[in-house]
Amino acid sequence: MSQLISTAFLIPPAVFIWLVLVGIWLSLRRAPMGPLIALVASVCLYATATPLLGGYLIERIEERAPLNADLSRAQAIVVLGGGLRRGGPDEKDWLDPDTLVRVVMGAEAYRRLNLPVAVTGGPRPGGTDSEAALMRAALDKDFSVPVTWVDEHARTTYENALFISRLLAPAHIDTVVVVTQAWHMPRALWAFGHVGLHPVPWPAPHQGYRIDRLDDFLPGPQGLSDSYTAFHELIGAAYYRLRY
Repeated sequence: MSQLISTAFLIPPAVFIWLVLVGIWLSLRRAPMGPLIALVASVCLYATATPLLGGYLIERIEERAPLNADLSRAQAIVVLGGGLRRGGPDEKDWLDPDTLVRVVMGAEAYRRLNLPVAVTGGPRPGGTDSEAALMRAALDKDFSVPVTWVDEHARTTYENALFISRLLAPAHIDTVVVVTQAWHMPRALWAFGHVGLHPVPWPAPHQGYRIDRLDDFLPGPQGLSDSYTAFHELIGAAYYRLRY
């Protein structure tokens, strides 16, 4: 039952589509607020689908992810999973593009710092292969990077931090380089700090934000994707602070 409940209901486009439908239903019942709800929700849906708003929200989040951090005291590198893609019939799951980016950054961090590497991430609901297992295989096979610790159970960023802290405790490691995208970094740093670790952000590239063409004011998949990501991070950060 818990898998049926998702924050996606609170994030564009779903939340505004539902409000449009509610507004239409109320309008059909001649409720005076129906047209207004449908109109406001439609305008919000349009706005969140534009690169203008989506890019702006991502930039505001990434501002809290420093590009220059002191990595000298770090004792280990932690690469966070970013999702899996469902494989076809009789095929295994494979790493989501976000996770592949983190694998590449993790390999870069290892080359630069020469610290032991941990990977964390569980399987998708109903899946068998974990993010961590596939990340470990990619780091070993494609980048010749050894992985020392593997957490195959974490389902959330908070669990990434909690389970990794338990794996690192016997080695007395408490200062770790966290590898993830810049838009995910603020929530990840909070989670790792909250479980007692001292997280150091890997300098993940920030997304460029510049409005220089008419298309930036028109709805499209990139704008909607950026808005979805931004709202997911904002809602997730607020939820973590309330729950933990």
